[in-house]
Amino acid sequence: MTIRNIKRVTGIAALLLILGACSSNSGQDNGANTPGAVNDGGSNTGSVTNTSSGTGAGSGPSTTNPNGGVVNISQIKFLSANDVWRTDGTADGTMLVKDTNATSVGNSFPYGYKEFNGAVYFQSNDGVNGFELWKSDGTTNGTVLVKNINNTGNQASAFHYRFSDFTVFNGALYFQADNGVNGFEIWKTDGTDAGTVMLKDINPAGSSSPTDFTSMNGALYFRADAGNGARLWKTDGTNAGTVMVKDLKIATATTMAPDDRMRGFPVLNGELYFSADDGVHGYELWKSDGTAAGTVMVKDINPVSAAGSSPAEFIVFNGALYFEANDGMNGVELWKSDGTADGTTMVKDINSIGPGFGSIPASFIILNGALCFQATDGVNGYELWKTDGTSAGTTMVKDINVENGARFSEYRFTDLTILNGALYFQANDHVNGPALWKTDGSAAGTVLLKSINTGLTNFFVLNGALYFQSGASLWKSDGTAAGTVLVKNFN
Repeated sequence: MTIRNIKRVTGIAALLLILGACSSNSGQDNGANTPGAVNDGGSNTGSVTNTSSGTGAGSGPSTTNPNGGVVNISQIKFLSANDVWRTDGTADGTMLVKDTNATSVGNSFPYGYKEFNGAVYFQSNDGVNGFELWKSDGTTNGTVLVKNINNTGNQASAFHYRFSDFTVFNGALYFQADNGVNGFEIWKTDGTDAGTVMLKDINPAGSSSPTDFTSMNGALYFRADAGNGARLWKTDGTNAGTVMVKDLKIATATTMAPDDRMRGFPVLNGELYFSADDGVHGYELWKSDGTAAGTVMVKDINPVSAAGSSPAEFIVFNGALYFEANDGMNGVELWKSDGTADGTTMVKDINSIGPGFGSIPASFIILNGALCFQATDGVNGYELWKTDGTSAGTTMVKDINVENGARFSEYRFTDLTILNGALYFQANDHVNGPALWKTDGSAAGTVLLKSINTGLTNFFVLNGALYFQSGASLWKSDGTAAGTVLVKNFN
C-alpha cells in the first residue's frame, strides 16, 4: 500500500514564510527553491518565523537592541536570508540579530524557524560545523548553537539544506537529523546539548527520513522508511514507543508539498486522513485511528482506473474533510468526506466544460465561515472561489482578470493570509500588474489595494498589520491603500 500527498492546512500562526534580507556577504544558494521562495537580489532565499498571533497580544518587555536586554518573542518576527534578522514591524526595529557564520567565506543561511520554550529554533551554518541546530532569544548573545549533531568532519551537516520539519510535542522539539553515522533519523531536543538526542534508529541500514509530524490522541505520527519504503509510524517520545502503525508504503518527499501549511496529516474526529494505494484500488482516501485494524480505505472514488482518484489538498472545514480528487469522469474536482463511504461526495463539478480536466481546486483557506480556494471553471481561468459545502453555495468570488482568464500569480499560491476578517493575496488583473488585493468573500469586497510591480511574496501578520516582501524590501498594510507602505529596504 502506498500513501502520497499527505497534506494539511494549519493556522496562519504555523506558516513558514520566506522573506529575503540582504547582507553585505555574498554566497551561492545551491538548494532547490520551493513555492514561496524569493530572490533577495542575489541567489539566496530565506525564511520568516511567525511568532505572533497577529493580535498584538502578549506581555513582557521588548527591546530593539539585539546585543542585550529581553525580547518578547511573541512580538517579533525572525527573518533570514544570508544571516539571522528580526523585525518588530518598524524600520528601526528591523535589524541583524547575529551573523552566525563569522568566517569570511560564506553566509549562515538560517532556515526553518520554530518557536519553542521561549526561543526560536532553526538550522544554520556557522562556516565550521555545517548546518546544525541553533536557537535564538532575539539577542546576539542569546543566538547560539544548541548542538553539533554531525561532528564527523569539517562542514558535516545534520540537516538537509533548506528543509525543516520542526514540530513541538509533549515538551520537546522533534525533527529529522543526520549525526553522520545513522543517517537521517528522528531526533528530539529540550533545548540543551545533552537533551538533544536521537529517538530511534528506524533504518539501521540507511536513513528513515521521518517527515510530516502530526500530533493526535497523545501520540506523534509521521512517515518513515525502515528500509522497505516509507510507512506510517507513531511515537510517544520514547524509543520503545516509536513503532510502525501499519505496513503502508507511503510516497517519497518529492510528492509532498513544500509549503509548511500543507505538511502533515489532516485530523478529523480523532482520525488521520491520507491518500494510499493498496495495490488494488490505486491512490484513494484512507484514514487511521492509530491502530493497524483502524487503518482503512474510506472510499474507492475512482473505481474505473487502476491509478485511483489521487486525493490531495486536504483541509478540515465545518466538520468535514475537503480535498481535490478525480473520479475518472469529471476530472480533478472539489470533494468532501465525513469519514464514511456514503458521506464522501463531490461538492460540485466546477469545470464541466473541459471533460476530464476538472477545476483543480487548491490553496484552501477558511474565511468568514466559508472555504476559499482557487479554481478554474474552464472559462475564467484560475480565480478565487468559495464554498459553504453545497453545490449551490460553491461560487466564484470575483473574476479579477476579465481579459484572458486571470489567476493568482502562481498556481497553488501559498501566501493567502487572513487579517481582521479579510483575505489578502497577490493577483494580476493585467491592468495594474502584480498587486496586493484583499477580499471579505464578496465580489464587491474584493478590491485592489496597491500595485507593486516587482511582485509580492511571503505574507505574514504581526501586531495587527499585514507584512510582505516586494523584491528586497519589507512592506506593511493596514488594509487600506494609503496604509500600504514601505517599511525598509534591505539593500
